Amino acid sequence: MSGLERIKKLVTDNPVIIYMKGSPEMPMCGFSSKAVDALKQCGREFAYVNVILDQEIMEDLPKFANWPTFPQIYIKGELIGGCDITLDLFNSGELKKMVEEATKD
Repeated sequence: MSGLERIKKLVTDNPVIIYMKGSPEMPMCGFSSKAVDALKQCGREFAYVNVILDQEIMEDLPKFANWPTFPQIYIKGELIGGCDITLDLFNSGELKKMVEEATKD
């Protein structure tokens, strides 16, 4: 399976996923840290991919949704954006609603 196929499968299979540098427990850049903190504060589980450990995903992800930087947050298969957009959505209360809607049973 190619990197793009794996990305598509992960985005489809996980209601909320963040592609980030590092892990939620140990982010390896400030932008990933801020974005993952916003997701954590939504109080729901989310998936993550550490792009540093997967060179193929790190190279292919910018092509997948035409978004050049990390982190990238996807909710219900759609790219939400990176750190700034995620923080704006969090501060407005919209991120929590989106995450709750995506993860409800």
